[in-house]
Amino acid sequence: QAQLVESGGGLVQPGGSLRLSCAGSGFIFDYYSIGWFRQAPGKERSGVLCINRNDGITYYEDSVKGRFTISRDNAKNTVYLQMNSLKPEDTAVYSCAARLSGICGSRYGRDEYDYWGQGTQVTVSS
Repeated sequence: QAQLVESGGGLVQPGGSLRLSCAGSGFIFDYYSIGWFRQAPGKERSGVLCINRNDGITYYEDSVKGRFTISRDNAKNTVYLQMNSLKPEDTAVYSCAARLSGICGSRYGRDEYDYWGQGTQVTVSS
């Protein structure tokens, strides 16, 4: 059974850093593009970053450029989201999703991804 599990969320002060992990199992991880999405209260879930199976990166949000990076370790079936210089507006539930394609899905393309994790809460507050 395919599964994605996120970890690494928590409470952090503005300007701080967190690294989220997305661990996959039950499917051939190397074949999949992996996206990170976030949903703040009262807002629609939207894509943040995606890394395809060839390590190509897609930024869905300009606001995270220069602050967030994405990487993958296929040997560990894991994708990482490194978040630096965090701001209160980054507060959200962060979820990862896997898409059987060499191309990342669209920013709001929930149906374009095959598997989803349960999400991890990130709260940026002083």
